[in-house]
Amino acid sequence: MIENIRLSFQGIFGHKMRSFLTMLGIIIGIAAIIAIVSTIKGTNDQIKQNLVGSGNNIVRVNLTSGGMEVNPSEGFDVSKVPLIDDTIMNKILEQDSVIDAAKYHRANVWQGVNHGKSSLVGCNIIGADNKYINLLGYTITEGRGFEEKDFTEFKNVVILDQASAYSLFEGANPLNETVEIMGTPFVVIGIVEKMDDFEPVINSIDEWDTYYGDESSGILVVPDTCWPVLYQYDEPYQVLVKAVETEAMTDAGKSTQDLLNGYINDNSEDSVKYKSEDTLEKAKELQKLSSATSKQLIWIASISLIVGGIGVMNIMLVSVTERTREIGLKKALGARKRSILGQFLTEAAVLTSIGGFIGVGAGIGLAYFISKVAEVPVAISVPAIIISVIFSMMIGIIFGLIPSVKASNLNPIDALRYE
Repeated sequence: MIENIRLSFQGIFGHKMRSFLTMLGIIIGIAAIIAIVSTIKGTNDQIKQNLVGSGNNIVRVNLTSGGMEVNPSEGFDVSKVPLIDDTIMNKILEQDSVIDAAKYHRANVWQGVNHGKSSLVGCNIIGADNKYINLLGYTITEGRGFEEKDFTEFKNVVILDQASAYSLFEGANPLNETVEIMGTPFVVIGIVEKMDDFEPVINSIDEWDTYYGDESSGILVVPDTCWPVLYQYDEPYQVLVKAVETEAMTDAGKSTQDLLNGYINDNSEDSVKYKSEDTLEKAKELQKLSSATSKQLIWIASISLIVGGIGVMNIMLVSVTERTREIGLKKALGARKRSILGQFLTEAAVLTSIGGFIGVGAGIGLAYFISKVAEVPVAISVPAIIISVIFSMMIGIIFGLIPSVKASNLNPIDALRYE
């Protein structure tokens, strides 16, 4: 085998230009496949990151009716939805797929949040427990976060995000100032912003609304113990759960949804139920669409591999013709069909393998070039590289088989007399 490989390299480098032109179809095919797979993988990763977020693995479990999210403050009947107490929260945390959880109230309001002559339109008011801020990925940039006494003493305090602070105070320091929420004064104790650097790629106004619409006018967070001051006393909570890993988000959301719905004694079609936001499934659906397109492109790129394989077959037939006397001499000296067959198959496999390696390098370079020009993400797929090299070797063996069999079947007497 080693001797066959040595002879293969000797034959390839003895005809450099011919060998390169033979490998060109393999190089182009492998490069195209690597570039396509890397671009599609990068796009899929971007889709997943856009929908799931930058690794915080948070799933929202919201109240819904008829498949639509409901706001208890807007008149929906939530009388049969029990309040989530410490016992239920502990059961949520006992689930294998969940490592942390927080409960909260949320209301989207179009008016009623004011400071002097400034007001917010379409902002979100959150009634949060003591875990909400950290779990959702916010960090305190000014002032302080909630303390235990804020909850136990029912203090009317509020934390603003950057958007709401700027809108209400227009650049002035908001700390210790008063904000009126639904006619009730709340003292500003802190300013928060997102802890991570995740920024989704926005390609349309619809995508902008999906990622930033809820936060565009600002978020105000108050202790959940103050929520009855703003809304009704028996309003049920919504839940955030943090999964142990990204792939466990669906299980974490579904199991929490089922657990909470187990406490609701209403099976009517229009009843209010808990439902998890399955962002991971949304990502998978878009990835399937992206992958379907990539498969079509890969099949098209594979045509060049077939063309490259035909080129390998052609050049090997030429090589057999050129080396007919050599084959006849080897057979006259006792070489068996198997050794002649192995020599030419090895040469074909080595030729296409070299083309495969060059194609991999060209494909990686092409992927990054496409990324720069088209501004699309790229993620190099190691399995695709390994499969491509193995596939290129298989092409050499398959398309080199006919010339190799022809060489091994030559009559030594006729071969020696060949001119």
